[in-house]
Amino acid sequence: MREISFETIRDTVAALAIEACCRMPEPVLAAMRKAREEEPSPTGRDVLAQLLKNADIAASETCPICQDTGLAVVFAEVGQEVHITGGLFEDAVNAGIAKGYTEGYLRKSSVEEPLFERRNTRDNTPAIIHTKLVAGDRIELRLAPKGAGSENKGGLRMLVPADGIEGVKRAVLDIVSHAGASPCPPMVIGVGIGGNMELACLCAKRACARDVDTHNPDPRYAKLEDELLELVNGLGIGPAGLGGGTTAFKVNVEFCATHIACLPVAVNINCNAARHAHAVI
Repeated sequence: MREISFETIRDTVAALAIEACCRMPEPVLAAMRKAREEEPSPTGRDVLAQLLKNADIAASETCPICQDTGLAVVFAEVGQEVHITGGLFEDAVNAGIAKGYTEGYLRKSSVEEPLFERRNTRDNTPAIIHTKLVAGDRIELRLAPKGAGSENKGGLRMLVPADGIEGVKRAVLDIVSHAGASPCPPMVIGVGIGGNMELACLCAKRACARDVDTHNPDPRYAKLEDELLELVNGLGIGPAGLGGGTTAFKVNVEFCATHIACLPVAVNINCNAARHAHAVI
């Protein structure tokens, strides 16, 4: 049994929050540079150049890439041989979010309840935490701040098996077309297939937090990722919605088991920053 302290988890999460909000992942930067070289639209190339300049300034000055530093979404894999000392795991994660968003001067966007007073929690807690118990004596954390502009444009379609792969493609294109320029394209799109209503959405969120230089290990789904990317870029929405061939940098697909009568398809969209940070403790 390995002990990991409340304070270690808190401080790691705080550092991840600042890193994720202020430093664009290198694979996304590489995809953006490549898109700038290949984008056929002069306006699109200019937008991509401005996005790259913004990312450089944010990283060098440790300031947010975007003013909307989002809700803090945390994927945690906790080894069953870990003993957390000094407090509860979720309390430590939330303390880290509060510390990172406060000390890092990141915008606090969380409200206590969604409908009536909508009072700000003032420290961006509570985080949205997805915890999985795994083998080992480590804790793996992936933090993905999720802004509202992109989050608002996701969608879920409860298809049936007869809809097949073409139905999946139509659902994804319909959701992305409806999103238009609102998610600040070029986007990174996560697609979740299978499970039920909530699990399909969770798969899509996990796909969104995956690096853009990865593919699904199943070659059939990896092929579907490439096909969907080509179809999405064929929509012509382009950088900042001003037209062009780069509507998305990547489409990531995750899947899970489902009922014999179900074919749920969820789409979750990241803006061009596709923010996330990762650590193992």
